[in-house]
Amino acid sequence: MRAHRPPAPASPSFWRSPLRGPRLTALLGVVLLAGITLLFVTGMLSYAAYNPDLAGGVNDQTPGKGLLGFYLFAWPTGPHWLYRVTQGVHVTLGITLVPVLLAKLWSVIPKLFALPPARSVGHALERLSLLLLVGGALFEFLTGILNIQLDYLFPGSFYPLHFYGAWVFIGAFVAHVVLRIPRTVRALRARTEPAADADGTGLVAPEPAPPTVSRRGALWLVGGGALLLLATTAGQSIGGWWRRTALLAPHGGADPGSGPNGFQINKTAAFVGIRPQDTGDDWRLTVEGGGRTVRLSRADLLRLPQHESALPIACVEGWSTDDQPWSGVRLRDLAALVGLGERPPDVLVESLQLHGAFRRAALRANQVRDGRSLLALRVGGAELSADHGYPARIIVPAAPGVLNTKWVSRLTFGGPS
Repeated sequence: MRAHRPPAPASPSFWRSPLRGPRLTALLGVVLLAGITLLFVTGMLSYAAYNPDLAGGVNDQTPGKGLLGFYLFAWPTGPHWLYRVTQGVHVTLGITLVPVLLAKLWSVIPKLFALPPARSVGHALERLSLLLLVGGALFEFLTGILNIQLDYLFPGSFYPLHFYGAWVFIGAFVAHVVLRIPRTVRALRARTEPAADADGTGLVAPEPAPPTVSRRGALWLVGGGALLLLATTAGQSIGGWWRRTALLAPHGGADPGSGPNGFQINKTAAFVGIRPQDTGDDWRLTVEGGGRTVRLSRADLLRLPQHESALPIACVEGWSTDDQPWSGVRLRDLAALVGLGERPPDVLVESLQLHGAFRRAALRANQVRDGRSLLALRVGGAELSADHGYPARIIVPAAPGVLNTKWVSRLTFGGPS
């Protein structure tokens, strides 16, 4: 019985697929090199767009980032579609790369079980980078997909887990790329996969099973799966008619409702605890700053000069709306009411909502000063609906959707007192 015991995963004869080889792995690796680099850059841009260093970190759920936040900069307000594009690319590309990532992991799985685990210091470092690379990739892709599809199931906040995970993963990714570049170049220059006895990578099966598909067919399968995910995801960011094609994306399909307020929302008024009496005639907006405080009813706000902006709502989950015609009072005009008209500072925005993230959010001074940044009172010529933030909401160009606070109750220019 011992003689007929099937081989263990650590044995080269356990892995019999005739498709594995260094050239296939290198081809998949080059695709991931380009895709993951763009994914990391757009992810870091998404983090910067939250202005995480404002108001004592009110926008930031990532404590102690230290040197990892070295690149942060004042997120611009133009072009107004900036966040819509960067986050749309980030989410769509992340989903599209899933088949490529799984194929790459499949192509190198014999290496994950190879024994001994370390033959030298250099080999030990390579194996450690591989462990961090595989674990980091699975963690980042899994948490990202759960966040956009299933309202995020992991304990704790999505932001610190995804942020720190991204830096661990990219460190392992860079180390792995540096270690593997010579071997990858050699594999790509070769026209065919090597024979098992000439393979120095441990990927070619010494006892391959009969093939059921060619390597070219396998690549077409992976590429076709990626294109299918792209076609059923990208529409959520493109908007318009294309949203109907976003079958696998959150908020895909038809827009909710119709009329001026018939575009996407993330949370309803009822979900965050907003009651009709909270937004009725007794509602007042408190504007504070420069040692002064002003309280305004909605009628008071409507008597102030009204301005219009055509801006989208773009969510971290990747979906976005078309440009919507908003009207209301400019944020810089509200700052002027408390004597901060020439160069208004940052502002802390507080919502009526009782629970949920971003009940308080900070906007940077450049966002306040932009003439398109509004405390919006109407959209498409109609009053805001309850779910779109009645009686007043923030709308700022190029900002993540969560910073466009709904059901605004207080504006504190210069930050919290």
